[in-house]
Amino acid sequence: MKKLLLISLAAILLPACADRNQYEQVILEQMQKEQDLKDYKITPEYMTKCVLESTTQNMPGIFALDPKRLMAYRNYTKMLTLEKSPDPKKTLEELRTEFGSARDLAEAHSNYTESLVECYSVVISKSEEIAKEDAAKAAEKMDKDKP
Repeated sequence: MKKLLLISLAAILLPACADRNQYEQVILEQMQKEQDLKDYKITPEYMTKCVLESTTQNMPGIFALDPKRLMAYRNYTKMLTLEKSPDPKKTLEELRTEFGSARDLAEAHSNYTESLVECYSVVISKSEEIAKEDAAKAAEKMDKDKP
């Protein structure tokens, strides 16, 4: 009985992890293209984690294994890879249907964009704080080194 339960649980968890991982991979690919990350010396992996966590908070579904959340991962992945589609117009129509409406698709895109901007803001603020701390430490060291 325990083995059957374990196998059933694994059968549910593996696709869920795959959907989330696929979405994360697509975000990472997007982040690797971002020139701003290079300019601010932010790692794509760090930004990916931030965007993933932020977008997930506003996705449908209550928890990670919720069928609505799993569908959202698939739909967001499809949305972010729209330009790679052989027929973008058809894919866009499919996305409108899968999200429920054109408005819901626009809200999902807005969720992603707002998460991206929020993450830039947080990461850049943190890097500026670190730079200020480093400058203060350097000034303090220079003051100690003066005769």
